[in-house]
Amino acid sequence: MEHRIISNLWFDTEAEEAADFYCSVFKNSRIVSVARYTDSAPRETGMVMVVEFELDGHRFVGINGGPEFKFSEAISFQVNCESQEEIDYYWERLTGDGGKEGPCGWLTDKYGLSWQVTPAGMDRLFADPDQERADRAMKAMLRMKKIEIAELQAAADGVPTS
Repeated sequence: MEHRIISNLWFDTEAEEAADFYCSVFKNSRIVSVARYTDSAPRETGMVMVVEFELDGHRFVGINGGPEFKFSEAISFQVNCESQEEIDYYWERLTGDGGKEGPCGWLTDKYGLSWQVTPAGMDRLFADPDQERADRAMKAMLRMKKIEIAELQAAADGVPTS
């Protein structure tokens, strides 16, 4: 299948390792191809130059371009989750082994890539026509690192949590 838009991720030397890691985290994922630097390339001959991979149908290319560029929180990938179990799974896998928790469902993985692990439909809580309900949900989310669906819903509904 042709993909019109493909996300490209710049790594120093970890593109293949990162692709393997991401494929282990996301179901329905695979390495599509690996290309290596040749004798005439600016990096070591035989080193992985690019690795193309899919995460649940989304195409990515990881390039080992050198240490010049780093990821920042200005770009992130959002993972919409249907349950708290899914949120917990992705949160634990992506923050593990050197990743860092951030506020409001954001995290940075061990490669420095930013992710938002969110419950599907969370945006509808914030757009609720009942402004007080939306405000309670927003305040609750702003206090969280990993999103807790039950707490978010309880806050929106005005129900105290223990």
